[in-house]
Amino acid sequence: MELAQKYRALLQEAEHRQLPDVDGMALCFQTLSLAAAIDRDCAALLAPHGLSEGRFVLLFLLQAGDGLAPHALAERAGVTRATVTGLLDGLARNGLIERRADPHDRRALRIHLTRKGKQRARQVFDAHTRWIASLFGGLSASECTQLATLLDKVATRLPHALEAATR
Repeated sequence: MELAQKYRALLQEAEHRQLPDVDGMALCFQTLSLAAAIDRDCAALLAPHGLSEGRFVLLFLLQAGDGLAPHALAERAGVTRATVTGLLDGLARNGLIERRADPHDRRALRIHLTRKGKQRARQVFDAHTRWIASLFGGLSASECTQLATLLDKVATRLPHALEAATR
């Protein structure tokens, strides 16, 4: 995998300074480069539909239910209420959602997909899930399991590595 230029520069400097575990740094930078490439391609796939990843997540969450309150959407999507408001404003401008009074509490709102929103959610979700699945399509089941195990192993070290680095 081609590393981002900034990571190549950091690795060259680390090698020049003869820092320990340059190979570990290279693996980290390879992972970051892969994640950035996936994010970039995800954005490129969603953009023609007028969606960002955040808007896509809200469409997906709304597709499954009978409307959700903005605060519930924010919580489920893992974003702030202010962020969800901005995302909902964009979806509303595109005619994909509508805000309705909650039938049980007229002071509250519930967000619902419009017919256009339901159609867009179905269309984009099907294409998006096929793309995501294809990313690891070249791996066998055992390779997928091994990769998941290795990623989990690295993830469990994150808090310890951060703690050690800040001492």
